[in-house]
Amino acid sequence: MPEFAPPVDHLDAVLAWLAAEPADDPVVDLTELRKHLDLPASQDIVGTQRLQALDLLRVRALETILTEKGYVDPAALDSIIETYETKVGPHIGAQVVARAWVDPGFREALLADASKAIARLGLEQTVGDHLIAVENTPTTHNMIVCTLCSCYPWPVLGLPPGWYKSFAYRARAVREPRAVLAEWGLMLPDSVEVRVVDSTADYRWMVLPMRPAGTEGWSEERLAQLVTRDSMVGVSYALQPEA
Repeated sequence: MPEFAPPVDHLDAVLAWLAAEPADDPVVDLTELRKHLDLPASQDIVGTQRLQALDLLRVRALETILTEKGYVDPAALDSIIETYETKVGPHIGAQVVARAWVDPGFREALLADASKAIARLGLEQTVGDHLIAVENTPTTHNMIVCTLCSCYPWPVLGLPPGWYKSFAYRARAVREPRAVLAEWGLMLPDSVEVRVVDSTADYRWMVLPMRPAGTEGWSEERLAQLVTRDSMVGVSYALQPEA
């Protein structure tokens, strides 16, 4: 659970501060809030930090109400949070990609049956009946979408981002994939074929991005740091090594 847990009688005051215009901010002790957001004690909470604070406090308020009414068990919530922080998420997918970059046998197995290949690493694929990996190459670029809703390989990529679930992405990725990729800063030459693959409740997809040049001899751990969630969805390349 979040370390910052203001008492219920403090939530109304802080939420009022968050909703107020800067000039009309109520006087509220925000020491613990600043500490949770890693801000200096004297720094104002504005912009992105203000939105983070609002989300944090809304979650805390909802958690408090549901716990008091006996609808949720705090221990169960702790277990869910731990799962998404350590056992599932894009860091798992990054490990899979890094292994495929350095181990040709694993790469072949991953492309043949991603669910079985990931199981060989001791990782569990629990969402959807089957996970399929597709490889990006200098001549073929794959990008993932779910045209119906937001089917997504949670165990290896974590929670789907908001843009992935949006109607605009789901519609435009199919209709004009190159334009969508260009908006992400990914300008593909006409010689590269763009393939859009559609996730379903039964089949989830992940992209095996191209390994960046200049990473020969790198360890798996170092390579994994170059693998981003977006590169495994296919809307970007893996990160380039620093010069």
